[in-house]
Amino acid sequence: MISRKSGVMTPFLAMEVLERAQEMERGGSKIIHLEVGEPDFDTPEVIKEAAVRALREGKTHYTHSLGLFELREAVAEHLWESYRVRVSPDCVLITSGSSPAIHLTLSALLEEGDEVILSDPGYACYANMIAYEGGVPRAVEVWEDEGFQVDPAAIREKMSPRTKGILINSPANPTGMLLAPERIQRICRLGPIVLSDEIYHGLTYGEAAHSALEYTDRAFVFNGFSKLYAMTGWRLGYVVVPREFARAVQIVQQNLSISVNAFVQWAGIAALREAKTDVAKMVSIYDKRRVALMEGLSRLGFAVKHEPKGAFYVFVNAKRLSADSLGLAMDMLEKVRLGVAPGVDFGANGEGYLRFCYANSQENIEAGMERLKKYLEMRQGK
Repeated sequence: MISRKSGVMTPFLAMEVLERAQEMERGGSKIIHLEVGEPDFDTPEVIKEAAVRALREGKTHYTHSLGLFELREAVAEHLWESYRVRVSPDCVLITSGSSPAIHLTLSALLEEGDEVILSDPGYACYANMIAYEGGVPRAVEVWEDEGFQVDPAAIREKMSPRTKGILINSPANPTGMLLAPERIQRICRLGPIVLSDEIYHGLTYGEAAHSALEYTDRAFVFNGFSKLYAMTGWRLGYVVVPREFARAVQIVQQNLSISVNAFVQWAGIAALREAKTDVAKMVSIYDKRRVALMEGLSRLGFAVKHEPKGAFYVFVNAKRLSADSLGLAMDMLEKVRLGVAPGVDFGANGEGYLRFCYANSQENIEAGMERLKKYLEMRQGK
């Protein structure tokens, strides 16, 4: 019999679209992929060289379960440079990506029935991870007309004696919106521990992202190297934890994975200290793609009411086409070979929306808009 824990998981629909697209590609189809949030850039050479150097120097053994001190120190330096926040390396845990960081944190934080408040729409896997650990996700709806900004007052209304944490994500997946700093500050003052997913920090356009650590030291802050440094396959992330939780999270890591790959950690040091020029170039290109995608969508009748200022997503209202975003996304894939993510993947309040990802070439974005135009024309001809 399948375990109760695995039974609470629902499919990650963006991956379902991707996997169907990959099946079609094996059959000879040419797919334009705007569904999955993965940079199309290669990892910068300075990072790859650091990994090769570490391998050649025999840095292939277990590290401290918290992670290499040198990498934790580099993370602390990065937090100071970015936000003027001082964090002890002893409060940094290096993980195999930011998703494991969230998993480790929830396993150390939650008792059965504890509640975590999060926004809807929001990243598809949050609610599943909370439920997997015996917690209860409590959704606060965010609205397009309000720029998908979560309201601290609405969070307060959802709070109960079982509320253990408030999970925020800025810049946000799927909307690309930055949470206003005054809202982050107000959320940090509500009482429960804040869980702040900051994986898209650095991927901002015209505005700076703010860390929860600027407003409280009672926060778990998740980040990693996948998005900003084009290192998705390297599986490297970290969590900054309140000091009283550091030992508990470390023990969970010791038991579940011991430590992160040593040579990958050395590459992470190079990313933080030596890849700033490469990152700046990638962010500049993302910004141009962002503008091109928004202009293309606007020409086709998809109004973007609030300009997304972070990450690499545009979340558009497609309710005029269908109230079934998964069916719409699959139909679009089958008929014009364009992959997009269905809004319902990100919560009930995302139904009727589609997420377009611009972590792809300008050429593919333009080709994607041509395929979307063709799809709209096909529907009008029904």
